[in-house]
Amino acid sequence: MARATVPDAELLTRHIAGDPHAFSEIVKRHRDRMWAVALRTLGDPDEAADAVQDAFVSAYRKADSFRGEAAVTTWLHRIVVNACLDRMRRKSIRPVADDELVEAAERDAPVLDQTAEREVSMEVSAALKLLPADQRAALVLVDMMGYSVEDAAQVLEVPSGTVKSRCARGRAKLAPILSHLRNRSDLSRVSSAKGAELRDG
Repeated sequence: MARATVPDAELLTRHIAGDPHAFSEIVKRHRDRMWAVALRTLGDPDEAADAVQDAFVSAYRKADSFRGEAAVTTWLHRIVVNACLDRMRRKSIRPVADDELVEAAERDAPVLDQTAEREVSMEVSAALKLLPADQRAALVLVDMMGYSVEDAAQVLEVPSGTVKSRCARGRAKLAPILSHLRNRSDLSRVSSAKGAELRDG
């Protein structure tokens, strides 16, 4: 079976058994999605890159802790989100320059109105930084990446009701800050279209 068609869980099993190439295939498959989660959670490309690197190193070392109760992607998301939350707790994340975020987050995205979308993306990222870490992580997974509440709950290792309440509280805090964007189609395009693209890609 070609490595590209081997299921994630099988690759992880091969890695644990000593296959020197299995884990790199997992990284290749999932790094873009993990990077997107980290970037949206932290809002800083350098911090996001470091968090993803930390997460993959942790996953590499702790592969034998994977019990198969959830998908490998869920397990990886959990490690990435935890790496992001650790960084958020340890230090305050510096503001992101427009050019950095655009280059990092939008370089591969099809953009209909790049200027408008860039403005909205920056405003949403800045507003997200005002939220507590737990609310930010829940909103990134559910509203920006398009995960179901149940899937986000698995990643965050909390009940679905907790994810719903964190999202509700986060949205309530963001509503007055982003109210001027409510009637702009750009906002839904930034949060949902990109989330679908990252999720399906």
